[in-house]
Amino acid sequence: MNWYEVLIRLILAVVVGGLIGYEREFKNRPAGFRTHILVCVGAAVTSMIQLYAIQDTTNMILHNPVLSSALKADIGRLGAQVITGVGFLGAGTIIHEKGSIKGLTTAATIWVVACIGLAVGLGYYFLSVSAAVGVYIVLVSLKGFETKFIDRGKIVKLEIQYKNKTGLVKKLEDYFDESNVKIKNIEFLIDEDEDEQVPHKSCLYTILVPRNLAASEIVQEICCNDEIIKVTLV
Repeated sequence: MNWYEVLIRLILAVVVGGLIGYEREFKNRPAGFRTHILVCVGAAVTSMIQLYAIQDTTNMILHNPVLSSALKADIGRLGAQVITGVGFLGAGTIIHEKGSIKGLTTAATIWVVACIGLAVGLGYYFLSVSAAVGVYIVLVSLKGFETKFIDRGKIVKLEIQYKNKTGLVKKLEDYFDESNVKIKNIEFLIDEDEDEQVPHKSCLYTILVPRNLAASEIVQEICCNDEIIKVTLV
């Protein structure tokens, strides 16, 4: 492999990784521009190490045919280790925060960038460029389609101040069921009002709201209950 081929593959790895990483950086994700470039370049370097190892092994066997049965070069071993190792890096970008999971797409882009980097290092230029363009289109163009046509709902947190707990939970459950709202978590807190010496009761609801229902509508409906003093979006 000539030196200019090495440069071409490294530059292509930077371009491919930067293209996908720019989209993640623009969305303010945990792994962005530089991270994706480094992953792609690292994978490309690993692929080229494999090619150099095979070339050196082949030359050694040509000079010493006796070693043909003793020397082996596995072209897929290092690449498999890269794909496995990048899985741990992707796991670090996944954040679980009170009922919601963030970072799955970024973890997937890190993994696919590593795979594309392996293809770049092995010299599969058309495959590498086509895959990079396809991934970028998926990230940029299909986001609007997913938001518009795939109803996943959104996580909303409500802090509810109430007078009496009796019957409150049941009424809220009935309302949420009718509105197709899923309850993810309920936390009841009791604080003492130092000025009036009256128990001040509040609870925190974490709910999954359909996209066709605004959080403000839920707040208005809940406030109609006589037992509820105040509802705040957290």
